Parts: sequence; C-alpha cells; structure tokens
Amino acid sequence: MQNNVLILDFGSQYTQLIARRVRELNIYCEIHPFNNPPKDISTFKAVILSGSPFSVRGENAPHPDLSGIRKEVPLLAVCYGAQYLAHFNGGKVEASEIREYGRANLSVIKAEELLFEDINENSQVWMSHSDTIKELPENGVRLASTPDVLNAAYRIDGEDTYAIQFHPEVYHSTDGKQLLENFLVKIAKVEQEWTPEAFVDMTVADLKEKIGDDKVVLGLSGGVDSTVAAVLLHKAIGKNLYCIFVNNGLLRKGEFESVLDQYKHMGLNVKGVDASARFLDALAGISDPEGKRKAIGKTFIEVFDDEAHLIQEVKYLAQGTIYPDVIESISVNGPSATIKSHHNVGGLPDFMKLKVVEPLRMLFKDEVRRVGAEMGIDKELLGRHPFPGPGLAIRILGDITAEKVRVLQEVDAIFIEGLKEWMLYDKVWQAGAILLPVNSVGVMGDERTYEKVVALRAVESTDGMTADWVNLPYEFLQKTSNTIINRVKGVNRVVYDISSKPPATIEWE
Repeated sequence: MQNNVLILDFGSQYTQLIARRVRELNIYCEIHPFNNPPKDISTFKAVILSGSPFSVRGENAPHPDLSGIRKEVPLLAVCYGAQYLAHFNGGKVEASEIREYGRANLSVIKAEELLFEDINENSQVWMSHSDTIKELPENGVRLASTPDVLNAAYRIDGEDTYAIQFHPEVYHSTDGKQLLENFLVKIAKVEQEWTPEAFVDMTVADLKEKIGDDKVVLGLSGGVDSTVAAVLLHKAIGKNLYCIFVNNGLLRKGEFESVLDQYKHMGLNVKGVDASARFLDALAGISDPEGKRKAIGKTFIEVFDDEAHLIQEVKYLAQGTIYPDVIESISVNGPSATIKSHHNVGGLPDFMKLKVVEPLRMLFKDEVRRVGAEMGIDKELLGRHPFPGPGLAIRILGDITAEKVRVLQEVDAIFIEGLKEWMLYDKVWQAGAILLPVNSVGVMGDERTYEKVVALRAVESTDGMTADWVNLPYEFLQKTSNTIINRVKGVNRVVYDISSKPPATIEWE
C-alpha cells in the first residue's frame, strides 16, 4: 500500500470511527495497537494517535515511544494523544472540575492555521474526557478553545505535530471530516487514491500473484461479504475458484434455492449442499447460545471438509473476513472478552491443511458494498441485511427443533416481506424475528390458546458496532402482528424489541 496513514490505538471505543472517516476521504489507513506498531514507520505518510479510556496521570497509562514519529512524520494526536503529548513534554494535565463530555462549540479558532481552514468559529465538536490540558507542552501554540476548554487544540512549533482534545471522527463533530482532510491532505500531503476501482485492480493483481494456478475453495453464505470475496477471486483465478453453499437448515424460508439461483446468474462455480438434517442432529438438546454456535461451527467444518476433499488438489480456503474482525483480534488488550464467537475468526482445525486467503480483510462493511457495486454485483444482493453465521439457531432461544425452525421461518418471511412492501427494508440495517422460550395465553375464536411468543427486531447502524432500534410505523407493526398470528400456527403473541446496542446486542444470543 502507498500513502498509508497509521492509527495507533490506545483502546478508544472510537478508534474504528477514525479509520472509517479517513477511508471516506479516499485515503488508506491501518490501525495498530500502540504497544505493537509496525517496525518501519517510514512507509507511512501520517500518524494519528487515538483516544483512550486511560488517564495520562494513571500508573497504567499507555506510554508509547514517539521518537521515530515526531519530527519525522506529520502527527495528529486526538484526546488522550493530545494529553499525552502535553503531560510528558513540559505541559500540565489535571483532572477536570467537571467531566467534559458531549457537545461543545469552538469559541476561538486561529483561522489562518491550515488545520482549521474552512472551519468557522462556533463549530460543534464532541468532547469525551475527564482530564484537561491546563498548560501546553514546550513550544506549544494554542489553536482553538471552547467556553470550558482553554486548550481545545494546539500545535508544536517547529514540527508538523497537532493535537486536539475533541473527537473529529464522531458525527457530532460537524467539521470533523474537514479537519481530518486539512491534516491529511493539506498538511501531510497524502494523496487520495483509495477508491473501490483502485482496490479491485490492486487486489485482483495480488490474488493472481499469490494464488497462481492453485485451486481455492470458498464457503458462500449468500451474504454481502462472501459474495464480494467470491467475485473478486473469480476475477483473479476464474474456474479455479470452487464455491460451496451449505444449507444448514437454519436459513430463511426459501433462501437456499433463491440464493443458488442468484449465484447461477453471476457466472460463479457454485455447488449447493443440503446438510440441514446433519446440523439439526448436531444441535439436538443444546440450549446454551455458545454451545449452539460451537456445534454449528464444528458441523460446518466437517461438511465443508467432506466437500473440499471431493475437489482435487485444493490449496487455499477463502473467507469473507472484514476489517472489524481483524481489528478486534489485535486490539490493545489482545482479543476482547468473548461476547460470542465469530465464524471467520479463530483459525482452522489441524486436519484442514489449507492456506487461508482473505481478500476483504482490510475493508469495512460499507467499503465492501462499494467494491461490490464497482464490480457490477446486483444492487439488491449488496443491499441485503446482515444475517448471522449460525442462522436462525441464535434467534430461537433454547433448544432447536425442526418445528421451531419452521415456525420462525414463517414469521421471519412475513416480517421481511412486509418491510419490503412498505418500502422500509432499505431504511433498516438489520431485521429479523426471534422465537422466545415462553408460551402465553390467548383467545382465538372462542377457544383459549397457550402458544409461542415472537419478538420482532429492526435496527439502524453503519457497521454493527453500535445500533439503535428503528421506530417502525404503528400501522406496519399492527398489520404485521395480525398477519403473523393469523397465518403462523403456534404463535399467538408478537412483541417489538426497542433496545439499543449497547447495552443490548443486535441478536438475542
């Protein structure tokens, strides 16, 4: 990669947002933990220090060595980074009298400074810190203030080092993208060459060189990531790509047949394998969410391995791993605590003697969609909602049976088709139904019923890291509930989930 931007991560919840904002400027960037940076910093055109949950005054504060960066590469220090530069270079950082969190406005700006070009006074920014910079570091020059924060931004005289106490990466900072552009393009002179077209050309060339005439097997899921990975590989190696689409019996209603039909029209070499009975047998009696995930993962590897052995001399396994998965696995504190296991992360069992190729491992989800559009993949397929790897198994709370799967498939189909009919599908990031392990009393006709409860879930998000529930029209929810109860035998109550992430997750398991 040329014209890289290095982001050193100090554990901030916003670090991925910095990278996404930089990528929006058509500039390639990489995130590395502050305690494990790349050996050769000289390949990077600029460095950004992220925020952090730590205080620079604490004993466990991250303490990076910036000697190979300062004065060598343009540097932008954000929040914790700004306080770090001040605290260890002759300035003073103290606890704020009042925690500075939320919206603020820049009341004073040195407009002649490149960092604030095209940014006006009173521009809204987002603060998130409990310490504040009382005195600037040696050779520090104040660039901006807010009514409550005197040293909201500064630079260090004699070097291209800039520091800000607010977060330009969050959307609440109205001119945050402009500030990042000023730093990267006007100060650091980074070229804006990271485009979907450039990524496709570069990746196809790299795949050709890496794989040569070897054969690659890829497990398709019907989702955006694996589909875009497949088309990229097909461009590079053509008939040497073998795609396998496994029906685990936990897909949406009719999805196995419809997805296979879609792939047929894309010129991909795809084999459909119906292993639904095998998966349901493996899940029998398992209620624990992580237990279900592990049983599905183990069975998928067994089925996939059986099919891969039918192809002669396969050397590579392709996966649709994307950048958020990679970042989490190399986080500052090592892989984060297991909330739920991920189907693409964790390596392969020893008996699968295949090398792994991951053509999307440096892309965010929105970039994957743009790359797919660049390659002419159908808009409807690219716009599909994310669907969990374990499928409906983690939307059926408790143990899994064929009858429960049937009920949930019927409910889910009514919900998703309704969203499409009401022109709501594209306004929602992810939607689905959950079958709850409770029965409720109801009345149908003159008879008492004691049947299942289902929950509907619809969220809006950009990358799934955070999500808000969608305020769907009451009329839509009313019609959907009536249709489900009237048509799906075994369900007599429908509820709507109005939890956001955090604290809830998007999926219930």
